[in-house]
Amino acid sequence: MKFFRSKERKQSVQPVSWKITSSCLSMILESAKSVYPNEFIGLLRVEQKHPHTIYEIVLLPGTVSGNSHAMLQLHMRPFDLSIVGTIHSHPSGFYYPSSADRQLFQKYGRVHMIVGYPYLEKTWMAYDSWGNQIPMTVI
Repeated sequence: MKFFRSKERKQSVQPVSWKITSSCLSMILESAKSVYPNEFIGLLRVEQKHPHTIYEIVLLPGTVSGNSHAMLQLHMRPFDLSIVGTIHSHPSGFYYPSSADRQLFQKYGRVHMIVGYPYLEKTWMAYDSWGNQIPMTVI
């Protein structure tokens, strides 16, 4: 008796084209400025009609911020599919993920942002769950 393997189709995975509204980015930058020299942290929310467009940040009760750390109370997060990742600031100005950031990225969400001091429209980056830099368009 012969067994034949069915040929598996390789599906091409299209990269996600993430976008963020300019008003949301402005809110992020102002929020980071307001807690400086401490870190700012929150969650990123997308619209149901536009599942790859970040339009809002969600702040959780009980968030703890310090000059070199910020901790979310993830048990307080909304349980819906509109939350897609995290946003936090680095008061040092260095906006690349630390090893602790990468651990958070892998545990929670698909897209993450880090904004660096002095919190300008050009001092931020977006990352995937593994800490790889990804493009994000401001609309």
